[in-house]
Amino acid sequence: MTEQITEKLSFLASAYSSKTFSTLRGLEREALRVDAAGHVSAKPHPRYLGSKLTHPLITTDFSEAQLELITPAAESIDDTLSQLEKVHQFVYRGLDDEVMWSASLPCALQGDNNIPLATYGKSNLGKLKTTYRNGLGNRYGRLMQTISAVHYNFSFSDEFWQDLAQYEKRDNSPAWRSKRYFDLIRNFRRFSWLPIYLFGASPAVCESFVKGTPAEKKLEAMGRGTYGLSHGTSLRNSSILGYQSKQQSELLNICYNNLDNYVSTLTQAVCTPHPQFKNLDEMTGGMHTQVNPNILQSEAEFYTTIRAKRVARNGENFLDCLHRDGVEYIEVRLLDVNPFSPVGFTKEQANFIDTLLLYCLLLPSPEHNNQLCETVASNVEEVVEQGRLPTTLLEDGPRKRSVKDWGLELTKELAPVARLLDQLTAGGEHLQSLQKQSARLEDSSLTLSARVLAEMEKEGISYFRFAMNKSIEYQTHFQQSPLSQDVAEMFELMSSKSFDDQRAIEAKDEVSFEKYLRNLQTSYSDLL
Repeated sequence: MTEQITEKLSFLASAYSSKTFSTLRGLEREALRVDAAGHVSAKPHPRYLGSKLTHPLITTDFSEAQLELITPAAESIDDTLSQLEKVHQFVYRGLDDEVMWSASLPCALQGDNNIPLATYGKSNLGKLKTTYRNGLGNRYGRLMQTISAVHYNFSFSDEFWQDLAQYEKRDNSPAWRSKRYFDLIRNFRRFSWLPIYLFGASPAVCESFVKGTPAEKKLEAMGRGTYGLSHGTSLRNSSILGYQSKQQSELLNICYNNLDNYVSTLTQAVCTPHPQFKNLDEMTGGMHTQVNPNILQSEAEFYTTIRAKRVARNGENFLDCLHRDGVEYIEVRLLDVNPFSPVGFTKEQANFIDTLLLYCLLLPSPEHNNQLCETVASNVEEVVEQGRLPTTLLEDGPRKRSVKDWGLELTKELAPVARLLDQLTAGGEHLQSLQKQSARLEDSSLTLSARVLAEMEKEGISYFRFAMNKSIEYQTHFQQSPLSQDVAEMFELMSSKSFDDQRAIEAKDEVSFEKYLRNLQTSYSDLL
């Protein structure tokens, strides 16, 4: 550990010896609704869950059948997980024989046409959300959009930034905070292979997802209708199967060195036509095929392991808001749904991620050039495809290192950070979590991906059956632990209000959808 980090840890320990240290976090958990036969649900989004457009905690992602469950920002991970548990309980109150799919990679699929597109009402905003999703389906196929994940939103408190600015003798401005968040982001990207190794839980997939595709030839036939990689960790994060589209990898060069360059390169992608996407018909069946024919329809289409974020005002261009007001929080996007947890995520995972994020902030952060970006991508690909193979080597500057050796060195570096967090939060679980991750580096059979394959092998079952069994198990779990009456009534009121909020948005529209789209594109062009 560098002397600089040691000094910062000492400063933080002293600064928070007599006051509360706090961070904010929230979760977004995606899950397909699946029928009793294990197929994507053909039923619309249940009305009792409220409006998909305006409900603060329950919406949909790509598909009408793909739930997205959200927790508000909270200081305690226990509170966050408790809230997520309650949202699951409410969802299950009316799902009848349907289950929420327990894994990132999808259930048994029957082609693009059997994956219903999410719709959000007749407002321009609602039409935009539907059109954007239609564009994703037309660009990359609807099957690809059935992949689910857990997103981890994290921010440091205002008081923390004040204290750190004082230590670093800097003005505590939005520009400086944004700079430091980007320092964190660059370091996290360099080390992103580590949480993928530890928490990747998608080493296999149902054959219905890959049959007849190029991915089929790149994966191992594991029998029982399953394809995968024996030493893989997270196919969701791979170029073989996941979100790393060919179009994006060839044409995007997003810069993480500072906020200006990040916004500029993303804006350029939203404003630059893509030859392939220009060939899509403008309308099909009375619906726009995409928001625009550019490399990205919006910044949301860009897949990366971690994003700089800010809550935009209603109707405001997100990149404009981010550029003007600075980074408010970061979003970790590399997490598979944990199939060994009813809510898809655990406190142990959160404690490790919090430790890693603080370490990434305190560690000196070199700027990224093209070569370093390529190295980051290569290391991730090595880990997602063969991370549990002992001979797998990663690039660390001029040298190559094994996953185990580099990972154990990092966990050793993280230990003082974990101890500090335990001290500041009156807990003992950050260091405990770190010790468990060290054990997974020593013994790869303890990783989530290895456990998935081991359970499949022990039970003699397919990937589909493994995930279906977990889904039914968690359905029983939530149905047997119903919400209290007062909490249930709170959720019901929230659902009812969401429809009122949607109607209010619809009533405010003053221009046609076509003009709305033109105005939106102009707002991006004005940033160039």
